Amino acid sequence: MLKLLLRFTLYTVILGLTACSAVSVTTDADPSTAFNKYHTYTLMHPTEEPPLSPSSEIAYREALQSNLAARGLREVADNADLHILRHVSTEEKLATYQSSNFGYGYGYGYGPYGAWGGYPGGYTNVSEYTEGTLIIDFVDAKTRKLVFRGIGKGTVGDPQTNAQHIREAIQKIILAYPNSSVK
Repeated sequence: MLKLLLRFTLYTVILGLTACSAVSVTTDADPSTAFNKYHTYTLMHPTEEPPLSPSSEIAYREALQSNLAARGLREVADNADLHILRHVSTEEKLATYQSSNFGYGYGYGYGPYGAWGGYPGGYTNVSEYTEGTLIIDFVDAKTRKLVFRGIGKGTVGDPQTNAQHIREAIQKIILAYPNSSVK
């Protein structure tokens, strides 16, 4: 019984850590915007403090450039159609995993005070993690109007994991970019 409980706990923790490490993305676009008129962009100076780590900064720039190039957009220094701004933040989170009615409490016992249902046998596992959020805003350079926003969220870990999460978030965000000139 103890081996089964330990195995179940281990699987629950592994599943929980796996679920927390996925990158989730949401996007929003202005439906009145004709996205096929945008061909160039410039990366604006980031607004976050402190800045991204060196490996995360490289991952951000390379992933953005390659994914936007695949969508027909190229980076220029001046007179771009779009300004791309990023915002990065982190937040401490708690994850709670709860098991109910698993353990020692099956069946009834009788004592001096009547029927007794036994121990509930459940347990709760709480873990802390840091969630990172990457927001990428696409602003029309002429009108200064926000036309597209992508938000990626994932767990923060070591530099290689962070860089991989940034690449994954950017790829998913750019895939949702409504560029009607791409077939």
